[in-house]
Amino acid sequence: MAQNARKIATPADAKTLKNPRQQQTNEMIAEADEHFVEHCGICHGIDGRGDTLIGKNLYPKVPDMSAADTQQLSDGELYYIIGNGIRLTGMPAWRFEDKPEAIWDLVSLIRRLPKLSPEELQRLQKAAREAGGELSEQAGEPEKKEDSQASKEGEAKPKHTHIHKH
Repeated sequence: MAQNARKIATPADAKTLKNPRQQQTNEMIAEADEHFVEHCGICHGIDGRGDTLIGKNLYPKVPDMSAADTQQLSDGELYYIIGNGIRLTGMPAWRFEDKPEAIWDLVSLIRRLPKLSPEELQRLQKAAREAGGELSEQAGEPEKKEDSQASKEGEAKPKHTHIHKH
């Protein structure tokens, strides 16, 4: 149902739009990563696969943006979906909040999701930790030298507790 909603929600002329920002600078990539983590990751996850508490429990479930169903959409379709949302799903319209350039940079980020290098994933995880909230839990905490040493010596690490504020 959600896939059909994505297909019929996008006008034909939007499907032919090309991303004018395909050549990404390091600054554009960093801004898109931060934006994705802060605004999209709560549902779509750090890696775009939708494996989050909200993403798994929305109806319809959020799509895996690294999967073929999403990657086969044109740049214009992705741009239109981000900007206008998808009715009857949890996908909101972002065109009132984000500049067109930022949305195009998110399209470029979505294209990178299926082939994230370990370094790119670490950069997204770092952005999630810095943003805080539930997504920082998904990102995990970087292993500290003393924690690594303690585990080598068989010592128990302290457990972290987290209180959710809603």
